[in-house]
Amino acid sequence: MVFGTFDILHPGHIDFLRQAKKLGDFLIVSLAREKFIRKIKGHRPLHSEKERKYMLECLKIVDKAVLGSRSDYIKHIVSEKPDIIALGYDQSEFTLNLKQKLAAAGLRRVKVMRLKSYRPKIYKTNKILKRF
Repeated sequence: MVFGTFDILHPGHIDFLRQAKKLGDFLIVSLAREKFIRKIKGHRPLHSEKERKYMLECLKIVDKAVLGSRSDYIKHIVSEKPDIIALGYDQSEFTLNLKQKLAAAGLRRVKVMRLKSYRPKIYKTNKILKRF
C-alpha cells in the first residue's frame, strides 16, 4: 500500500509505484483527499479526487486505487489490511510512529518501508510546475 497526491503523474511517481509493486503482488494506492492536500501543500490540487483516481486506475501496475480517509487514516489503512506500506523518500506527514499506531489498531505484522528517490531534483511535482 502506498499513499500520495498523484496530481501530476510523472516518472518519479511511476518509479515509486514500480518499487512498491516489487515488494508484493497487489498494489493499493491511497489518494490524498483534497482537504489534506490544501493543509499540507498549501494549495488545491489541479485535478479532482475522481480524476486522480481514474488516472491511477488506468495504470497496469496499480491493482486498486482508493480515496484516503476524511478523518482517521489509521482506520483507513486497517480496512485495507496491507502486508507492506511503502513510503516515498520524502513523505513525512502521518508517518511518525506509524508502525506502532498500526500495531495498536491490530495490524501487528505490517512492514513499513521507505523507498528510494528517483531523480528528486527533477521529478518532484512542485519543481515540475515551476518550469511552466
